Amino acid sequence: MNQKTVNCVLIGYGARGQLISNYARKNPASIKIIALAEPDRAKQNKFQIFHKVKDEFIFNSWEELFAKPRLSEACINTTGDSLHVASTLAALEKKYHVLLEKPMAVTPEDCVKIVKAKKKSGTILMIFHTLRYAPFFAKIKKIISAGVIGEIVSYEHKENISYWHMAHSFVRGKWRKKKETAPILLTKSCHDLDIINWLINKQCRLISSFGSLKYFNKKNKPKGAAKYCLDSCRHAENCAYYAPNQYLTDNTDWPTSDISFEKSYEARKNALKRGPYGRCVFDCDNDVLDHQVVNMEFDGGATAVFTLCAFTSKCVRTLKAMGTLGEIRGNMETIEVYNFLNKNLDTYDFGDSNLGHGGGDPELIKGFINAVTTGKDGLTSAEVSLDSHLIVFAAEEARLTSSVVNFKDYKKRILFG
Repeated sequence: MNQKTVNCVLIGYGARGQLISNYARKNPASIKIIALAEPDRAKQNKFQIFHKVKDEFIFNSWEELFAKPRLSEACINTTGDSLHVASTLAALEKKYHVLLEKPMAVTPEDCVKIVKAKKKSGTILMIFHTLRYAPFFAKIKKIISAGVIGEIVSYEHKENISYWHMAHSFVRGKWRKKKETAPILLTKSCHDLDIINWLINKQCRLISSFGSLKYFNKKNKPKGAAKYCLDSCRHAENCAYYAPNQYLTDNTDWPTSDISFEKSYEARKNALKRGPYGRCVFDCDNDVLDHQVVNMEFDGGATAVFTLCAFTSKCVRTLKAMGTLGEIRGNMETIEVYNFLNKNLDTYDFGDSNLGHGGGDPELIKGFINAVTTGKDGLTSAEVSLDSHLIVFAAEEARLTSSVVNFKDYKKRILFG
C-alpha cells in the first residue's frame, strides 16, 4: 500500500527551511509544500520558482498564515529561536501537525507551555533532534539495547564545534548573544544532551557544569587589528579567522550562504565590508561560551560527561560508551565495539560525517511524514524532548550558581511551580 502524500505549510525559508524545500522537491510523492510564510521577498521568489505556488499562498509572516483557515494537515516550523513559541502555539491551535526546529523554546517554562498545548490539541509535535535519526546513533542505540556492552557505567560525549564554525555561528553569527537567542548549550548542543539521555535511558539525577567565554573577546584582540577584516587588517596573513578566507572562495554553500542571499563574489564582499560576518572575531558583541563541560549522574549510578569546545580542527561529534561487558567508540564516521570476553573488535563504517547531521536530516523528515500518516509520534516527540531540554536548563543553572543541581527537584519545580 502506497503512503499518501503529506501536504504541509512551511514557516521560514532560511538554511533549515531550504533543506526541507530541497527534500520536498526530491520526494514529491511523500511531501508537498503548499504555502510559505517568509518576510524576505527574494526568498519568497526562490521558493515560488521551485514549488510553483501561487501568490495567494505566500505570506509575509506566520501571523498572516494562521489568520487563514487551516491549509494543510502539517506545518514545518523553521523560524528563529525567539519565534518558536508563539508560532507553534498558533499552529497547534489550528490543529496542524508540527515539526519544530530545535530548541523548542529558550526558557524551560515555554517548553512546558508548548508540550501542554500539544497535548491539548491532540496533534503530532516533533522536534528537530535529527541525531536520533542518524544511522550512526541509531546503530549505537541498537548495540546498547541489545546488551552487547552490558550495562553502561560511564559515557563520554564531545561536540567538537571547530574553530571556523564557532567563529561563523557563535561569534559573528546569529547565535552569538545569549539574550537574543539562548545559551550555546541549548542552541548548539541540546542535540547532544538529548542523545545522552536517549542512550543511557535512565532518569538523570544530578548535574554540574563549568565553562566560560575564554578566547573570543576584546582582551585577546591583536594590537592594531582592524574592526572589520577588509579594512586592511595588518594581521590578515596570520589570522585563522580572517573573514575573506572563509567567505570569498569558490565554495558558496553553507556557511558562506548565510552571509548573503545573493552568492556573487561582489555581493559577498559587500556583505563583509560592514556586515556582521566581516567583523574581527575579537571585536564582536558575542557573549556565549566557547567551551563548557556538563557532568551528569543517572539512576543506577551511571555517569556521563559532555564537552563542547570551539577549539578543534574538525566539526564532528565523538563518543565513548563504557559498559560492564565492553565499550563503544565512535566519531560519526566509524563505530568500534570491543567485547571484553571474546576480545573481538567489530567496526561499522558510515562514510562522510558532514552529510546532514550524519544522514539524520532526511531520516527525520521521513519520520515526521510517517508520524503524520499513522498518527503516532516519532522518536523526537515534544514530551520526550522536554526532558532533555530541561537537562540543558538545569546544567546552565548549575554553571551559573556553581552548584550541583538535583535534576528531579529541578524538574518538579519547573513542571509544578
